[in-house]
Amino acid sequence: MAEGLGSVPEESATGFTAPIRPANTYRDRIRSVPVRGAPIRWNILPLSQSGHNGSSYSSSGASNSCPSNNSGSSGGAAPVFAALEENDVLMKIAHQMVNDEYVWHMVQAFADASPAPALKFGGSPDHALKNWFSELDVDWVLQIHDEHGLRRLLRDKPETTTQDLVEKWIRALIVITASITKLVCAFPHRATAVALFGKASITKLLDVVDVIITVLETEKLRAVLDMFTCVCGVSHIFTPVLISPKHPSVLNELGGMLERQGNRLSEVISSTMEEVRKLVEEDDSWAIEILRGGGEVHNNTRFIMDCIVSMSNAWTSMGSPALRCNFGNLDSLIYRTIGYLKGLLYTKSGSCSDQSLRYLFLLNNSYFIAHVFSQSSGSFNPLMSNLLTLKLAPASECRKYMDSYLDVSWGHVLSCIPKSRFPGPIHRWINTSSLVKFESAFHKTYQTQKLWKVPDPELRDALRMAITERVISGYRDYLEEHPELGKHVGCQSSSPEVLEGMLGELFEG
Repeated sequence: MAEGLGSVPEESATGFTAPIRPANTYRDRIRSVPVRGAPIRWNILPLSQSGHNGSSYSSSGASNSCPSNNSGSSGGAAPVFAALEENDVLMKIAHQMVNDEYVWHMVQAFADASPAPALKFGGSPDHALKNWFSELDVDWVLQIHDEHGLRRLLRDKPETTTQDLVEKWIRALIVITASITKLVCAFPHRATAVALFGKASITKLLDVVDVIITVLETEKLRAVLDMFTCVCGVSHIFTPVLISPKHPSVLNELGGMLERQGNRLSEVISSTMEEVRKLVEEDDSWAIEILRGGGEVHNNTRFIMDCIVSMSNAWTSMGSPALRCNFGNLDSLIYRTIGYLKGLLYTKSGSCSDQSLRYLFLLNNSYFIAHVFSQSSGSFNPLMSNLLTLKLAPASECRKYMDSYLDVSWGHVLSCIPKSRFPGPIHRWINTSSLVKFESAFHKTYQTQKLWKVPDPELRDALRMAITERVISGYRDYLEEHPELGKHVGCQSSSPEVLEGMLGELFEG
């Protein structure tokens, strides 16, 4: 017998007794699998690659395949099990539990406790699920029935957080789905009993979703996204099984339950984003924070981008095109949220009386949006066509805001230098006076903006270079055209080299 089952219950005249708890439990292995920080990627693998290693089941003459939904699959291998592309540990644990016959013992214990007339004994299905859920590390699911019950559980176990429970819930749902699907495929003659057991197990998990969501206070969106992608993924696992004409009808019910739960979680994601939008819109600190931060990236921008990146990662983790199609409103929500954020930033920037600061704020935030998104989900690269950065076309949004900033901030400085030529003493007087005005305007703008901030080093260098190109280059050209002004400039604070050095100190905050 493979690892994970200390002893096998003896079959009596009345059926299997309650299974003995394994000496080497699966629970510790399940607990150790991380499910946050690295999104689950759901991909379909052939059954031959799903970890079936020739347990004692093979001697029962059971079929080792299920109907395929991919006519192009080779070697008769059916794409049945969704694998965790980056971490398939949970799938391996589930398959080991099947190969060890542990899951089948759970099914039999549940069947014996069922009140159905066709089965041997009455009893409590919840009691039969107790050992199973304890091994899956979700025995708490059977203990709570409402919000008060969950809050009491958290109060009694202060070391446990709602996020911890979400992680446990996700692990359990994956293990349950993977194990019962494998049993149904391997033993079609036992499929009805397995499907009833699976339905009861998953129903208990789904029943606590709304309770968990109600209690969630921090990182609500990320937790709901985690549950959403998990539900969508395990729902997709059933697809090849459901197309079989011999599958138990209870699997249809189970597939429908998962689909409805996925839609419900999708609605929660949308409503959560509505709450986020309302929160940032009603924030009355926009004008103060723009001024205080010197045009830096606003905290509300970072907050919404965190939400967008979380949704983007969740969408990317649904690697199957079919899965994205069935639960595809997440990508449209991402598009809408990006458009909303850009519009919100433009509207809120209008509260800034200093137009130079306003456009610097828009430049910083727009560049941040484009940069963060380009660094997050590679699957969303097409979105970058609407978020062109400075490295792309001149007509990009970032370039537009940079040009607007340069015009309102430094255009009047360069305009102090006349382009007309006048003869004689008037010419020299005008040029000298213009030089004084230019120096005064430059230093005034420099002092005003010295402590403004551009946090991204690449953008900061690009902006300094753009100012130098526009102002210092024009200034040098003017001095070359009027060599008689050299004695007024000399090596003092108004030389092009000194002014260029000053520009190199801008935007450090």
